[in-house]
Amino acid sequence: MTVAPETVILAAFVAFCRIGACFLFMPGLSSARVPVQIRLFVAVAATGALLVHLWDHIVPYIDRRPQVLAPMIVSELMIGGLIGGLARLYVMALHFIGSAMAMLIGYGGMGGTAIEESEPQAPLATIVSFSALMLMFVFDFHHEIIKALVNSYEVAPLNVFFNPREALVDITDTLSESFLIVLRLGSPFIAYAILVNLTIGFVNKLVPQIPVYFISLPFVLAGGLFIFYFGVGTMVSLFADGFATTTIGR
Repeated sequence: MTVAPETVILAAFVAFCRIGACFLFMPGLSSARVPVQIRLFVAVAATGALLVHLWDHIVPYIDRRPQVLAPMIVSELMIGGLIGGLARLYVMALHFIGSAMAMLIGYGGMGGTAIEESEPQAPLATIVSFSALMLMFVFDFHHEIIKALVNSYEVAPLNVFFNPREALVDITDTLSESFLIVLRLGSPFIAYAILVNLTIGFVNKLVPQIPVYFISLPFVLAGGLFIFYFGVGTMVSLFADGFATTTIGR
């Protein structure tokens, strides 16, 4: 069947709307360290590669009328942004618990260079974030996100407009599950901070002449780094397992 060149161009543009919006929020590619031109070229290349597989899902619904094409473009942008945003929310939960861990062990006073964001971040949180992102790319989780993006054309075809109610349900479920997972990952540091600060408070009451808080800071920091040294491998592996079930499984 012969397809008009205008239809091919519109089909590629509509596919780029969903794929490009997903890459705009996708962990790793959406980092502030990645230039905008690189993100654009990757999105265009992925659109050209996936358009062949998505041809039957896109071309039959292409309509040149503006009253049909404009809502379709808006819907595709929102669907793609939702797919990439769900994965982004899970990584942001890890950033949150990384900063909390650094604060709990007294290592969050001075901010360093962040990996995902342009704002300063605690060095401990940067190590956790970088390790998690590297593990995601090593285990090809970005391929799973692209696979979920392709499968989304069966769940949300072009002739069905974006459903905000279902999107809010997905966002709230992802937020609750991701923060419960990262809370379990940071629970040893929360328990450690409670016990150590409670002990230091008792000692400070018993010996008020000694500045216990200033003396105890190196020991608190050393104990927190000791726990982090032996637990970072398990934390990152549990984060990868939770990412596969929370975001990709959804």
